[in-house]
Formats: sequence, C-alpha cells, structure tokens
Amino acid sequence: MPSIHQIGVIVGMGALVLTTLYAVLTVIAVLIWRFSRPRHRSERLPPVTILKPLCGAEPGLYRHLRSFCELDYPNYQIVFGVRDPADPALAVVERLIAEFPALPIDVVVDPRQHGTNLKTSSLINMLPAARHDIFAMADSDTFVRPDYLTAVTSPLADPKIGLVTCLYKGVATPRLWSRLGAMYINEWYMPSVLLAWLFGHEGYVSGQTLCLRRDTLQAIGGLRPIANHLADDHRLGELVSELGLRIVLSTYVLRAEHHEPSFDSLMSHERRWMRTLRALRPRSFRMIFLTFSLPIAVLGALLGSSEPTLASVAWGLLAATLAARLVLYAVHRVGEERPFLEDLWLVPLRDLLLCWVWCQGLCTSRIIWRGNEFAVDSQGVLRRLS
Repeated sequence: MPSIHQIGVIVGMGALVLTTLYAVLTVIAVLIWRFSRPRHRSERLPPVTILKPLCGAEPGLYRHLRSFCELDYPNYQIVFGVRDPADPALAVVERLIAEFPALPIDVVVDPRQHGTNLKTSSLINMLPAARHDIFAMADSDTFVRPDYLTAVTSPLADPKIGLVTCLYKGVATPRLWSRLGAMYINEWYMPSVLLAWLFGHEGYVSGQTLCLRRDTLQAIGGLRPIANHLADDHRLGELVSELGLRIVLSTYVLRAEHHEPSFDSLMSHERRWMRTLRALRPRSFRMIFLTFSLPIAVLGALLGSSEPTLASVAWGLLAATLAARLVLYAVHRVGEERPFLEDLWLVPLRDLLLCWVWCQGLCTSRIIWRGNEFAVDSQGVLRRLS
C-alpha cells in the first residue's frame, strides 16, 4: 500500500503535468487565434437593428454608446432600452440623439418584467421597436471601432449560420480591483474559450454581442424562453443549435470597460461568473482548479520534488507553466498605452483569487446582480430572493 508521501508525490505530479499541459495549450490557442484566425466577410450589408439595454450611468457610458453611433455601415438603427424613467442613462442617450440627428435612434422606457433576468426582460420590451430583420444585441460597457457591424453581421449571409458572437478584451479603469477584473477576462477566461475553439467547440456565446436574424429568433420562441436564465446568452445558443444552425465566433474582438470600485464588487462579479460556469458545466467545474496555473503548479512542484528522482522534472514543468502564464499576461498588452509591466506583480494574486472565488462557486448557490440577490438552481435558472 503506497505511503502518504508516495500519494502526495503522485497527486502533485499529476496535477502539475495537467496544469502545465493546459497552460501551454492555451498559449498555443491564443497565438493561433491572434495570427491566423479565419475571416468572415460579405459584400451584402442588410439593414441592422442594434439593441442596447441600459441600467445606470456606468463609467464611460457616453464614450461606449457614442462608438455605436459612428459605425461605418450604410443602414442601421439603434434601440436603447431602460426599465426606469428616472434612469440616468437616459440623459446620455438624449445627448447622443442631439449629436446624431440623422441616425435612427429609438428609446424604449418600459418597466415590465418577463422573468428574473432583468436584461432579457428589457430586450423583450425593446423588440417591438426593431425595424430591421437582423439584430445585434450588445452590452452597455462595450465600445467598438467603425467596422464592428460589418464584421459581426457578415457571417449571417450564410443561411446555415444562426448566431454570431464575439470574444472581448477587458479594458480596466485605473483602480486596482478593475485591473484584477480585467486580468480575469484576458488571462484566464478568454484563453479558456480559445482553447475550446481550437478543439472545434462551437458552443461559446457571449452577451457582449449576439447577432441573429429575426426569423431565427422567432423560430426559438423569441427571448421569453431564456428570461429566467442566469446564462441567458448560453441558453440562446443552445436553442439556436437545436434548430440545426451553427454558432460562429466572429473575428472581431470587442473592447469592454471593466470597472470594479471595490474588492467586494470584484468578488461579487466573479462569484456570479463562477456560478454561471458551474451551472453550464456541473461535472467539469470541479476540475477547473487545474486551470489556475501558478498556485496549482507551485503546489504540484513542491509535492513532486519531494521525491529526488522527480525533482528536476517537477521544477522543469513549473518553469514551463510560469513561462506560459507570462505569455498570457503579455500577449494582450502588446500595443496598449499602459506600462507593459505595470500589473506583473498582480499575476500571483490574480491566480490565488481565482482559487478563492472557485471555492466560493462550489459552496454557494446565491449571487448578487445589479444590487439584487438571486438563488441559482442546477439548471442555471434564477429565483429572486431580494
């Protein structure tokens, strides 16, 4: 019977090998995407309605919304929606209407709630104002370049494609907690999405941008079937796939501002995201800790190196994991204005926080979203508690 020491060595080396393999593969996936991603382009540019649900005047809102008013696209409409007539986001929208009088902009103020997911409820209220048959739904914290709409709607020229979505890059406000939040997106979540993409997975769907045809939405019963889901975007993708249509990852990478005013705010957001992952992947969620590169690799190397014959292998694998982790830190910072090494010291803290929030995701079924508390069941359905 193996001793405790031998078991520790086996577990440590096993975790270290898997962590190193994952870290290296994510780097390969990120680099392949960055330098050889496929292109989807179409000469046909049909009219498009952009649906933008809003809630509050978050930092940078004017700049984000204005970028959607400056698109290089021949015919598009923007529908902004809020639930509260006193929502401060309306002042920003009024300013844009005055600045862009030639652009068709409609505003829907409607408090009706169709489910526990308030964003989806707003979108349901906004749909009657949509004039065109191609929809692009985009979150309020997103800002884009003029070629955005052409890039994300072009794949829909293929009738076999039912939904187009995008990767996105977190752009942090100066606060420490915002920078840590952006690192979560850029250095852990997006690389994991790209690793799945590298192996042919087409199930990723992000609410940062969802593009689909009106007839596709009607065929799945509209947005009401997803109005109670935490991962409403993922559920929408499942329904589209059930129609036999493909989901395409656009070549366009969005930029989304990441603002976390406090540690509590950061943890609240990340608990919600982890709880979402747990609802989507209940079986594999328990093994996600292997993707938290540095803490698991260091622990594995310490356990593995306690066996002298494996010490050099253990430290070599740790070095490979560290190198891969630094590549993930660096690759999305190329060309950015901020000092390249500014957040390097945060890398170990970022990975430790991933472990902490993962543990919380295992132990709780409650989340805070926009100031409201919800319980989340095993199917990802929300039930409001407060």
